[in-house]
Amino acid sequence: IPNRRMKSILGKKRQVHTGIKRCVCEIMIISLSGCGVTEEGCASLASALRSNPSHLREVDLSNNDLKDSGVKLLSAGLGNHHCKLETLRLSGCLVTEEGCASLVSALRSNPSHLRELDLSYNHPGDSGVRLLSARLQDPHCRLEKLNVEHGGENTMKPGLRKYVCDLTLDPNTVNKLLSLSGENRKVTCRTEEQPYPDHPERFEFWRQVLCREGLTRRCYWEVDWSGSEAVIGVTYKGISRRGGGNDCGLGSIDKSWSLICSDNRYYAWHNNNSTTIDVPSSSSHRVGVFLDWPAGTLSFYRVSSDTLTHLYTFHTTFTEPLYPGFRVWYYDSSVSLCRVIPLSNTT
Repeated sequence: IPNRRMKSILGKKRQVHTGIKRCVCEIMIISLSGCGVTEEGCASLASALRSNPSHLREVDLSNNDLKDSGVKLLSAGLGNHHCKLETLRLSGCLVTEEGCASLVSALRSNPSHLRELDLSYNHPGDSGVRLLSARLQDPHCRLEKLNVEHGGENTMKPGLRKYVCDLTLDPNTVNKLLSLSGENRKVTCRTEEQPYPDHPERFEFWRQVLCREGLTRRCYWEVDWSGSEAVIGVTYKGISRRGGGNDCGLGSIDKSWSLICSDNRYYAWHNNNSTTIDVPSSSSHRVGVFLDWPAGTLSFYRVSSDTLTHLYTFHTTFTEPLYPGFRVWYYDSSVSLCRVIPLSNTT
């Protein structure tokens, strides 16, 4: 089932339970990453796993705030002898050692099918890791692949903001008509050139700047923009810096991806092709960016006081580190990297 269709079914939280029950009857693979699945949805999936016959072989629930209570419900289905599930992905689901204990109990009850378990970006603790690792050594358990990477207490923040990364603008890349301020976290377009020294990484014509950090994992950041227009994106480091050709512009080539922002209008831009994004009017000029480098996705969100509204997601295969970057073409327009506070609501 395409992820877009599943998201439509799960658009409202009270529809999650009904939507999952309707969709898991005879399918083998479900991908519900970042779809707002809650405990009620876990209960429905557990029911599907217990069904006779159970067709499900792969379930991806990553980036949902399931918590230990949701994992406990899911484990009740996983431990049933009718369950033939082979792959379960619970990356970034607020799971602690308590949830790990529920999964271990399920694997003891039904050890013959699950081969892959992804619990990365959770907080299993040493005891949870030991319990799960013991299943890998159990000759009666089919588990072959266990992922508990990038764990720790910092992953227990709700929503995408558990992946917050700290970024700074790189003075060696900034165009001379742009000024940096706020400890290199804000860029503003000016009428006069700034006295920057020549540097091979500096954008010669395009009014752009890149961040210092190259990203190859899950990362989330937010920016405030002001003025007529701003461009927010990522690129491989090899983007051209000389001249005014498209090979220098964020989103203008196949090695960079961007979101063009203006008042109540957004455009996704990649390889010189644009997609218009229709969203309700809002006064918010804050944009959230979520990069899942291993999965090959780059998502943009409009951020209001208590909600992340999905704007667009690029799907591809990334092959190099990605550098966040910004373009501010019009005078007095600016972009600022934000200090991010945890927030849970995503639409």
